[in-house]
Formats: sequence, C-alpha cells, structure tokens
Amino acid sequence: MERIGIIIVAGGSGRRMGGALPKQFALLAGRPVLAHTIDRFAATLPGAEIVVVLPAAHCDFWRNLAARFDVAKHTIAEGGAERFHSVRNGLAALRSDPELIAVQDGVRPLVCEELIRRTLQEAAAYGAAVPVVEPVDSFRTTDGTTSSIVDRRSLRIVQTPQAFRAEVLLAAYTTDFRPEFTDDASVAEAAGHTIRLCDGDPANLKITRPADLTIAEALLALRSESETNA
Repeated sequence: MERIGIIIVAGGSGRRMGGALPKQFALLAGRPVLAHTIDRFAATLPGAEIVVVLPAAHCDFWRNLAARFDVAKHTIAEGGAERFHSVRNGLAALRSDPELIAVQDGVRPLVCEELIRRTLQEAAAYGAAVPVVEPVDSFRTTDGTTSSIVDRRSLRIVQTPQAFRAEVLLAAYTTDFRPEFTDDASVAEAAGHTIRLCDGDPANLKITRPADLTIAEALLALRSESETNA
C-alpha cells in the first residue's frame, strides 16, 4: 500500500460529556480514549505517520498522559477554531509526503482494522472515500411548527476515517472556511470531488456522552472475547 498519513482530530472540548477534561482523555478499559484510537491505527498500518491534533491548552497534558500509557508513536499539532482549521493544521504537520491521507475522530476508539483498510483502498481507487451505515431510526424534518417524514432509505450516517488521495485533500484545504464544512468529505466535495461511499461499522462508536463509555466498554469486552476464542 502507498505511503499513508493519519490525522487524528481530538480538538473538541467535550461539553456534552461534562467533567473537567475533554472526552478524548477519559479512561476506557483503563486507557485514554485517544490512546485506543492512536494504537488501533498504529497496529493496522505500521509505518504510517500519525499526527494528533489537540486543543493548544491540552498539548502538554497529553504528552505527559501518553508517556504514562506507552501510546504508539505520533506527533502533535495544535487545533484551530473549527474542525476545518484543526485538520488543516494537521495536514501542515505531515512530514512523510504521504500518497494517501485518512482523517479520524479521536473519540472513535473502536474503529476496526477492516474498516481502516477498506476505506483507504476505496480512496486509492476513487480519490475520496467515506464509510457510512444505514440508519435504523425514523426521521422527520420540521420548520418549527409542522413536520414531515423523511425517507430514511436515502439517508446514511457518516463515520470516520475519511480517506483521500493526498493531492485531493491538500488541494481542497487551500480554500477558506465555510460553515457547511462539517467534515472532510464536505470540503473535498466543495472542491469538485465525488465522494465514494463504502460500508461502515455500527460498532464504530463516537464517544459523545457518558453513556457511550459504558457501551464502548461492553463492545471492547466482546471484541476481546471474540479474539481470544478465535
């Protein structure tokens, strides 16, 4: 596989989690959430360059914490005002001249090897790839007064990692920030690139609220048991 750069975005404040520290530093099965995410990519893609983007106020904190938990090798970049700016700072920090770049939420610690490899392979073939899963809930759209049902068959839930050929993502991020840039696919799409959808993983949980940690603990335990019995 081509040279790969990984940007792990962990610049959020974690307001919905509560507590004094952002959610990426919360402990999951005895290790920080962010450590699980970094180690998963390092194990899946040995030799890939990993850049972790953090709030400026927490960079030194993470350096000390990562040393305590023996986290896989990575470099640190400071985040920006919006996710867009954090990813752009992460791109600027890459030093290995990668051919493929994957961008991952730091608080998706359960990402599996198959999903990482599948998304990168699709990006290599099509330029830009995003993993998605089909929703199981019903949806309605509203103007604040009335509402109407949305056909969920046409909807997909977007996950990370989102992967790109390097020239696609680097060129896309030369633009200025716009409020509609909610993820990397939206930035690449605005630059004229078609986004390839590939199969995501329902277990690829994003840690957002305290209950998510409990669910993640259970999923990790099941994964560990499955690997032990394999």
